[in-house]
Amino acid sequence: QVQLVESGGGLVQAGGSLRLSCTASGSIFSISTMGWYRQVPGSQRELVAIITSGGSTNLVDSVKGRFTISRDNAKNTVYLQMSSLKPEDTAVYYCNARSGLLIYWGQGTQVTVSS
Repeated sequence: QVQLVESGGGLVQAGGSLRLSCTASGSIFSISTMGWYRQVPGSQRELVAIITSGGSTNLVDSVKGRFTISRDNAKNTVYLQMSSLKPEDTAVYYCNARSGLLIYWGQGTQVTVSS
């Protein structure tokens, strides 16, 4: 089992920055890819960014150049640095971890960007 705890969400003005953190505990040795997803009410959860255990990253086009995903394996933590935030980035952001065929989710953290 893997437990994920997110932090760092909040309210920010358009153009501002936030950094989300997600710390894993439990069977962390089995974790491969970690990532961030987001969801707005009435819509499906969508991928924002992922990072492999080796540090390879992939970000959705809408956040490229504005968001950065990074990972500190010593701290079992993945980060999402968000800059130049837009109102359309408003969503609940969820941390995700994959362990073999299993997928784990955090509880979510609200990010609200005001115009």
